[in-house]
Amino acid sequence: MRELTMSDCDVVTERIFDAPRERVFRAFSDPSILARWWGPDGFTNTFKVFDFEPGGLWKFTMHGPDGVNYPNESVFSLITRPERIEFDHVLGTPFKAIFAFIEQEGKTLLHWTMRFPTAEACAKVRDFVISANGENLDRLEEQLERLSGRAPA
Repeated sequence: MRELTMSDCDVVTERIFDAPRERVFRAFSDPSILARWWGPDGFTNTFKVFDFEPGGLWKFTMHGPDGVNYPNESVFSLITRPERIEFDHVLGTPFKAIFAFIEQEGKTLLHWTMRFPTAEACAKVRDFVISANGENLDRLEEQLERLSGRAPA
């Protein structure tokens, strides 16, 4: 994984997964799979609404390992199977999330951009986001191994 800075308003993370693009996309688009890995280490999720279509709502609560609940609400703005997902996070710190799924010889390069409305907003969360995104993608990698049958369920 590497963190790339596109602008002062963006945090960009990339990782290559040893999984076909369709499987990686499914891990983002199937709420029963997504709820198992979304978030940093120790977090769990309760999904209330997951309307996976442009204009659709994604409303859920992340439960922190410290017992604190973090309500989240996003609106999907673009879905192109199996290449791209975009949503606007509208509750709490606003940002646009852009996920590009790039096929590379049977593997998938995930290019993840979090775009904040201002450089100041981005600077406030940048260090946390870089660390949390890494943990999030570690959890995704474990889930992809389970989906492939290479790891215990």
